[in-house]
Amino acid sequence: MTDRRETLKYVLDGLMRRYQERVPDVQNIIADMVEGGLIDRAEDIENDHIAFRTMGVPQLGIGSFEKIFLHYGYQRREPYQFEGKKLDAFWYSPPEPLPGQPAFPRIFVSELRVGDLSEEAQRIITSYTDEVKSDPVDDLDLDDGAQVDEFLHRALWRLPSYADYQRLQDESEYAAWVIYNRYYLNHFTVSVHNLPQGYDTIEDFNRFLEGHGYTLNSSGGKAKQSPDGLLIQSSTVAEMIDAEFEGGQTERISGSYVEFAERRPLPEFQHLPKAELTRERRREGFEAGNADKIFESTYSSQTAQRG
Repeated sequence: MTDRRETLKYVLDGLMRRYQERVPDVQNIIADMVEGGLIDRAEDIENDHIAFRTMGVPQLGIGSFEKIFLHYGYQRREPYQFEGKKLDAFWYSPPEPLPGQPAFPRIFVSELRVGDLSEEAQRIITSYTDEVKSDPVDDLDLDDGAQVDEFLHRALWRLPSYADYQRLQDESEYAAWVIYNRYYLNHFTVSVHNLPQGYDTIEDFNRFLEGHGYTLNSSGGKAKQSPDGLLIQSSTVAEMIDAEFEGGQTERISGSYVEFAERRPLPEFQHLPKAELTRERRREGFEAGNADKIFESTYSSQTAQRG
């Protein structure tokens, strides 16, 4: 019997391949890191976590989506709420890595509380999501990596109209992003604390990124820090992509972005040399205050900076 972690690796590789094709910042940042001597090759990067966005309707949302990764050995962890953005979320810890392979990334899955939106926004959203008559994950053979990979990159509902996209954008930029992008990988995250000295803090790495011309999310400051001071995050501003809407109309909309995370040692391990600071000895989980601002990497208030 195939190890489910092998299937998981296949699915994650498929997600990353398409994400890199669609988000030029990914390859460009990796190339700059190699050229600068921070890493020898892309595989040297530890992927801290990946993130997905979902619609909170009965047949979709977190309850549906999480079945995929729970099947592969992920475990649901703490919940998070984002009242202003009308979002709920969970993070998921990964299974043990395959022998000789790097650790699997953590996963962060959020969902829009559709019922908290205006009646008009709810009507627009459900006009699309109601095309999904039952939980689509229940129809998948989760041990078939190719089938899962195809599912994560296919349309769940008809191509939205630009008018609907704009109306949702006015009320919830998250809703507009999901109605077009669906389960597309929202971002992956470079663990900066494993990089060489001089680049292994968010402050240093942000300086490196801006020195190479990347635009950083400035919402809440370019470095977003947890109250305990042990989790610091930053992100690029999402790249604008050419999106085809209903009727062949093409418009520029927000795509995906790249995130960066510094997990500092837990207090009881701060005396240890860097080489002994394993993942278990660093700050785990996420921070709602940080994530709230990171979400805005796809928002127009940030993407306007890219010109």
